[in-house]
Amino acid sequence: MFQDYGFGASAAAFLIAFAAAGVLTIAFKLIYQAATPYNERTLIREGNVAAALTLGGALIGYVLPVASALEHTVSLVEFGVWAVMAGVIQIVAVTVVRMIVMRDFSDRIVRGEMAAAIYMASISISIGVLNAACMTA
Repeated sequence: MFQDYGFGASAAAFLIAFAAAGVLTIAFKLIYQAATPYNERTLIREGNVAAALTLGGALIGYVLPVASALEHTVSLVEFGVWAVMAGVIQIVAVTVVRMIVMRDFSDRIVRGEMAAAIYMASISISIGVLNAACMTA
């Protein structure tokens, strides 16, 4: 069942993959926050649960396909391409919803409206699940 690559090689591969995934996730978070018209960091520090839920949903929606890419790719470059694509898809989807479906979304998050936050977090996670499933094809 387990191929014997030796613990050292396996541990090194794990550390490289984990570090790459971590760096890409941090980059996604920063780009996502720059793409939103409100300041998540400030809102979350002020106790705005809606902002935290929306950001958390986006992160989960991003990490799901990143995990799938880690499992299904054979090179770090291929993994990076899939991870970047997952981030772009996530940000585009959220932007489309914000600009077309719920134009007052930003104001609702700033006011702390949980219904809007749950809706957007659900969309982000759904996009992530679909994105991850498509990477297995």
